[in-house]
Amino acid sequence: MTSNRPYLVRALYQWISDNGLTPYLLVDAAIDEVRVPPGAAKDGRVVLNIAARAVTKFEISNESVHFHARFSGVSQAVYVPMTAVLAVYAQENGQGMMFSADSSPTDPPPAPQPEEAPKRPHLRVIK
Repeated sequence: MTSNRPYLVRALYQWISDNGLTPYLLVDAAIDEVRVPPGAAKDGRVVLNIAARAVTKFEISNESVHFHARFSGVSQAVYVPMTAVLAVYAQENGQGMMFSADSSPTDPPPAPQPEEAPKRPHLRVIK
């Protein structure tokens, strides 16, 4: 089963934007694939303003959130894999949703293997 995180991120982004508020993304910047400008992260996390007025080329796919934003007046590409998204919330009132850091989809555990080979059925002919 696929992760519900990208669907929730898209829905919350739309809901926050539709209500005239500013959507923010809390990101675990310690994950290797995260691409944010150097110095933007503090304590291994970064908060990003993802409002339409603050970013360009914004896209939320099932694998990532990516866009261009200005940092210190310079436009830079930002790439955040879905597993690094920790929260989406409105800056004005804090409403939104937090995600656990370990809620990435995993394969179901393998079925337990029988310890001994199954026994053959015992049938007898009775007259």
